[in-house]
Amino acid sequence: MFVHLRASGVSLLLASSDDRLPHVLHWGRDLGEGLGDDELADLERAWRPPRAGAQVDAPVPVSVLPGQAEAWLGTPGIAGHRDGLAWSPSFVVRSSSVGPSSDDPSDGPPGAHGGTVRVLASDETAGLDLELVVELTPQGVVRTRATLTNAGDGPYTLDALQPALPVPAHASEIVDLAGRWAKERTPQRHAFTVGTHVREGRRGRTGADATLVLVAAEPGTGFRRGEAWGVHVAWSGNHRTQAELVPDGTRLLGGGELLLPGEVRLAPGESYASPWLYGTYGDGLDALAGRFHALLRARPHHPRTPRPVTLNVWEAVYFDHSPARLTELADLAAAVGVERFVVDDGWFRGRRDDTAGLGDWFVDEAVWPDGLRPLADHVHALGMQLGLWFEPEMVNPDSDLARAHPDWVLQVPGRTPPLARHQQVLDVARPEVAAYLRERVVSLVRELGVDYVKWDHNRDLVEAGGAGGAAGVHAQTVAVYALLDAIRADCPGLEIESCSSGGARVDLAILERTDRVWGSDCIDAHERHEIQRWTAQLLPPELVGSHVGAARAHTTGRVLDLSFRASTALLGSFGVEWDLAAASDDERAELAAWIALYKSERGLLHTGVVVRDDVPAAGLWLHGVVAPDRGRALYALVQRERPATWPPGHVRLPGLDPDALYEVAPHGPYTPGAWDRPAWWSAPVRVPGRVLTTVGIQAPALEVDHAALLTTARLPTP
Repeated sequence: MFVHLRASGVSLLLASSDDRLPHVLHWGRDLGEGLGDDELADLERAWRPPRAGAQVDAPVPVSVLPGQAEAWLGTPGIAGHRDGLAWSPSFVVRSSSVGPSSDDPSDGPPGAHGGTVRVLASDETAGLDLELVVELTPQGVVRTRATLTNAGDGPYTLDALQPALPVPAHASEIVDLAGRWAKERTPQRHAFTVGTHVREGRRGRTGADATLVLVAAEPGTGFRRGEAWGVHVAWSGNHRTQAELVPDGTRLLGGGELLLPGEVRLAPGESYASPWLYGTYGDGLDALAGRFHALLRARPHHPRTPRPVTLNVWEAVYFDHSPARLTELADLAAAVGVERFVVDDGWFRGRRDDTAGLGDWFVDEAVWPDGLRPLADHVHALGMQLGLWFEPEMVNPDSDLARAHPDWVLQVPGRTPPLARHQQVLDVARPEVAAYLRERVVSLVRELGVDYVKWDHNRDLVEAGGAGGAAGVHAQTVAVYALLDAIRADCPGLEIESCSSGGARVDLAILERTDRVWGSDCIDAHERHEIQRWTAQLLPPELVGSHVGAARAHTTGRVLDLSFRASTALLGSFGVEWDLAAASDDERAELAAWIALYKSERGLLHTGVVVRDDVPAAGLWLHGVVAPDRGRALYALVQRERPATWPPGHVRLPGLDPDALYEVAPHGPYTPGAWDRPAWWSAPVRVPGRVLTTVGIQAPALEVDHAALLTTARLPTP
């Protein structure tokens, strides 16, 4: 049987025979329409490899859930046992169906809009049932998941359930991301060699070091060209992503949840569903990322309203809260055009620093004798939304909550994990813990009219033992999802930001329950350009909080001009993290101009196609957003390094219609010095799209850590 799914320039060709699980014959560039079973059978024969030496006599194609029963000796897609038995299941397909993609607006059969293959299989000897789903969405994104059910009499211990997708031999380079706190999303490249390149996350959260998308690509693939395939595990707890090359040349990208010992023991009739494994293909990293962006923007719950300009008070006041201080900040914020005012850490009982109070989610009467309601009313009267910070999953030992319920902490019997930021982790999987947190958050949201919650998560889960001492990361992750879902059901319209020591909980599962992520605790614009540049490999800009900080960055000490800080924040969900009372009148006026620019451009920035490029010899980066109809684009030219030659030369403007004529003009409040401006800066020029994309335009001669904006607008056809 063959199934050929096509969508958005991508083909997914599946085959199965002899009641075996389906395998992928082709995933990548669209093969076109009109391929019937006879033609597909010929393709299968044309691509079938010869039998190499030292293999089994009758090689079996590697399925989406590979295992030793098909003579696969690499990483198994399923690992587990029933008291030492049933460790190598062999599934027989009982039924399969092909239907439209879950995101396909039409009710017709699968075709150019993708489709879904659903397979039910079982191993009667092992006592296991399997449901395997493989989908190609209308945006050209593959996603797959497996659900395993214990159909036997006794418990079944599951150690791993990890689907995988193949990539071709010319995908011989791996591109992934590393990072740490305040330095997330650092790219790294190396050859795709024999063996297994494994990226494991054992932090109980996605992790600042997580590779958001693990990519296999042609050598030298850049943003604009080179075939690339990437996978993402949509899970916010422990996870594993891998690229594997075995001696017969098979290359697989796969992943799933990383289960700790004994975390999943299925009783008879119980099931476990793996996280969704998402896969994208593109000619260039921009095309690969663009499919993720299109998929996210097609979600019914994707944020549709203009992303508000947000001011967060953290770097303005830290824990030094007072009604007068925050009221003044609210007034200054409204005056420059801020639309959402967020009260960060420090508002609740005993919270004068990070050593105490966490978990006691009651307004501190010593600091706020009249409560937070007067500030909330003032913020709303100024026409702004109100945001409030919580870190619900954590607790300080020095808190009323911890003293009353020491057993609520995730721990192994007889000892507590080492402290991190003076805090421990609450066992949210306990119903009483989840109920307490839900009541506290919902009560405050309703009482104060909170529009937005900044949901933080500031430590890794170390020795995370649940009730009874068994490993508890899986149960914790599921419980946090349920808690977020319950709070959103109780508070319709509430928006939630996922923050985790900055960008340490960024994945597609948490984004099913939140409306944006905090990209990093580092808002130094120089660092933020790289962080945002590579976060964009998964997320569109409207989902990534990006703020203007003080002139001297709090995390690095680097001093940067306001124009550079603001133009960097413009490329995300714009906000401010700055003590405006310490800013001068001129600085506040310039900030207001940038906020006005953001408001005028966010319709383009948050719906357009993200394009990236660089001019290495000039130390210049380009970040742009092109309207879906290619009628208009905004580009930021960022001088990241000081090059050996000068001036920088041409920079190409990708994404435009080659057959259209465009007017190119400078944009925004910042203007380079007179000697640094190219000739076209003083008056717009008209240039064909084909020239702009292939030859480009002279870049301004910027100093390091400066950025200039320009726009292109398509002119009417004569």
